Amino acid sequence: MAFNMDVPISAIAESKELRGLNLVTAHSHIRGLGVDVESLQPRTSSQGLVGQEKARKAAAVIVQMVKEGKIAGRAVLIAGPPSTGKTAIAMGMAQSLGPDVPFTMLASPEIFSMAISKSEALTQEFRKSIGVRIKEDLEIIEGEVVEIQIDRSVTGGNKQGKLTIKTTDMETIYDMGTKMIDSMPKERLIAGDVISIEKSSGKITKLGRSYARSRDYDAIGADTNFVLCPEGELHVRKRIVHTVSLHELDVINSGSYGFLSLFSSHTGEIRSEVRDQINTKVAEWEEEGKAEIIPGVLFIDEVHMLDIECFSYINRALEAELGPMVIMASNRGQARLRGTTYTSPHAIRAQEEEVDLSPVALTLLTKIGQESNLRYAINIITTSHLLSQKRKAKDVTADDVQRSFQLFYDPARSVEFVNRYAQRFIGDQGIVSLSACTNSDAV
Repeated sequence: MAFNMDVPISAIAESKELRGLNLVTAHSHIRGLGVDVESLQPRTSSQGLVGQEKARKAAAVIVQMVKEGKIAGRAVLIAGPPSTGKTAIAMGMAQSLGPDVPFTMLASPEIFSMAISKSEALTQEFRKSIGVRIKEDLEIIEGEVVEIQIDRSVTGGNKQGKLTIKTTDMETIYDMGTKMIDSMPKERLIAGDVISIEKSSGKITKLGRSYARSRDYDAIGADTNFVLCPEGELHVRKRIVHTVSLHELDVINSGSYGFLSLFSSHTGEIRSEVRDQINTKVAEWEEEGKAEIIPGVLFIDEVHMLDIECFSYINRALEAELGPMVIMASNRGQARLRGTTYTSPHAIRAQEEEVDLSPVALTLLTKIGQESNLRYAINIITTSHLLSQKRKAKDVTADDVQRSFQLFYDPARSVEFVNRYAQRFIGDQGIVSLSACTNSDAV
């Protein structure tokens, strides 16, 4: 190896600030789908994604419907040759949905590697993708700490103490018990901290440091959070929102370990009776306004690895009352369906919506239903409605239906797509030829 000694050597100063370790993976750079928020039009290069503009536009339409709760219990297939960005688009959808909407990623081989049955494994993944937003009203005491007095007995008896807290309008002294005194060192409370105390449990939460005490010390840590001193009464009533999945509720209410089972890799088989009780209770909470169902997204990668039993179960699960949006990805062309002797594309077995349709759009949908199938025509009604809303139109026109028809393939066009680009997909022989086609939108 030769070195050029004439090149000047420059010194680079290392940053003394430690910003943490970030794991760099194949899709860690993806921050979204890279589309315009209002029009859902894809940008050329945005949020870590480049190209595949038609696929990103279709994915953005699905994400918008999931956010609005207009689509659930349906399946979408992302098909394309290897390395065309199928998983990247799914990761972008997960980032676009945000933390409140459940998004579960599953690789098909995981189903066969678990110590539980295939149907149980799929059931758990389905219920992980359905969230429950639980609303709880709590009475709390919120204010700024003025003084903390703790009296410790010489004989080691019960501890006693007094806590003085205030708002901008009032100040009160509270007696503290042993449990509350023991929790003080954990929160490292001192005078000037703004705290919140739950009346039912006595749990103390440190909200931050009062702005009035911001000049008490010359040196302040970077993680110090300054907040305003609360106003009004010390006793307030707040609504706390917790978001959990149906699977988490199943695990907590089954077995002898309770919520500790959530930290193990396998939770084991969960009885159907437990799930029925959870569904009934959640339905009662929803009727009383205490909870809200959030249909999420289940992404199944390498879906062609599933067998006929798994596809039969998925078909039944999608027709259930509680069902997430299922997105599947496959890079197979004409391949044998696992567990059968059939050969099919991608190795897959394939009212009232309060939407105002123009007469021409209704005629076009009727024609699509006749030439393709009725289920496909019904599915694109929702996507066409969303496209019309982005145009701020009152009715769904034929152009909206035509746009949805171009974005989402029906089974017949999916078969045609596979036949046209058969050499770019992975077949039973495992042969792939990326030079067989130059179409940049082969996904």
